[in-house]
Amino acid sequence: MNTLDNMLEEIKKAKTIVILTHENPDGDAVGTSLALYNALKNYGKNPDIIISEYPRIFTFLPRADEIKKESSVKKYDLAISVDCATMKMLDGFSKYFENAKMKIVIDHHGTNTMYGDINYVNPDAPACAQIMLLILEHFKIEITQEIGTCILTGIITDTGGFKYSGVTAETFEFVAWLLNKGVNVSKIYRQVLQMKTRPNFELNRIATNRLELLEDGKVAYTYITEEDEKQVGAGTGDHEGIVEIGRDIEGVEVSIFIRQTEKGCKVSLRSNEYVNVSDVCLFFGGGGHIRAAGALMQGSIEQVKEKILYQIKAQLK
Repeated sequence: MNTLDNMLEEIKKAKTIVILTHENPDGDAVGTSLALYNALKNYGKNPDIIISEYPRIFTFLPRADEIKKESSVKKYDLAISVDCATMKMLDGFSKYFENAKMKIVIDHHGTNTMYGDINYVNPDAPACAQIMLLILEHFKIEITQEIGTCILTGIITDTGGFKYSGVTAETFEFVAWLLNKGVNVSKIYRQVLQMKTRPNFELNRIATNRLELLEDGKVAYTYITEEDEKQVGAGTGDHEGIVEIGRDIEGVEVSIFIRQTEKGCKVSLRSNEYVNVSDVCLFFGGGGHIRAAGALMQGSIEQVKEKILYQIKAQLK
């Protein structure tokens, strides 16, 4: 019996199931989680999906209104972690995962620590949602328009609208297949990549005005503070996309974005051609992908900037 068959057996057996993802979830995390949630509902299960907060641009996704902030269940038969490289990143809900009788991990991060009883991790997939599509196909669960909408949201957001280097020919085949299922590609694209909330627009403007080009223009750097977010009335996810401002400038190899929070400085890194930002973030206890990664660091914004720059310089050509 292969990994996916084992996974299906555990789903069949479980009476209580919880779906979890990483903190500060992006479109891939929310979309893949909801794709699985919708699929298990259609399969006759009644799972819980727990996400404390997520960007309001994803409220259009099918059954997003059923997402819970917490649960009264102390021990689930089965916990499924989606798009999350380590247990400690499980949005403060690692207790649900640890206490579960059986644990499944579905992910596409090369830094995944294989913390489940069953681990299905494919670092070559550009989005966890693409893996989920294959899993549901293997389970012979029909990919409805609702499930397809969730999956496509994950693929579009984690590939930057198909512009990142990890996109494969298979990715476009999946998109064409979903399009034939009635999934509205252009509507999802506009909703998750082009539409901005007013606070997001204001934060982008602040970050753009602060942007510095360092190391002969190979590094772009900017930041926002807690006070900035308060002034513009920012909510969850309103900082999304700011790190892309620097990456899109001619000659820039690495874009650094630091966001000050009550927990510390959240660092987002993006690279264009050769710098492995996952390695940089791993050095500080974070992780991610070769071209997109993040970490939570302690210290002032300036201190964190200097530490990150020191590690990036070692990789610059």
